[in-house]
Amino acid sequence: MEKHYQLSDSEFQNKFRECTLDPALFSHEAHLRLTWIHLRKYGLEKACKNLCDQIQQFDRVHGKGDKFNMTVTIAAVNAVNHFIQKSRSTNFSEFLIEFPRLKHSFKKLISYHYSIDIFNSEKARIKYIEPDLLAFN
Repeated sequence: MEKHYQLSDSEFQNKFRECTLDPALFSHEAHLRLTWIHLRKYGLEKACKNLCDQIQQFDRVHGKGDKFNMTVTIAAVNAVNHFIQKSRSTNFSEFLIEFPRLKHSFKKLISYHYSIDIFNSEKARIKYIEPDLLAFN
């Protein structure tokens, strides 16, 4: 089990927002968890804004400020939101068990929406690119 689970949802969210979370804990799974927390607490629009702002800040504080990807972040929020709408889970661990593709096949899930590789696109990194194959909504 990943170490970010040692923190409650509130502790995890607050430590991330304050940039006091150990960067080693911010794995793909932790990113999905943070997204899940924000969507359930704030809804889609506010979650997108919060996560873009906070991940970009976290990247500046703990890195070189060059890893944040606007399109990947917003695509992740939309993907997690899609599965939340179908979920019966009451916590994030159950949610991942219910929808393991988010953790294990995330890039493949996103490839159904984009004809370009948004993970390696400089344009996608700095500006949100709408899906050109399949809309999220």
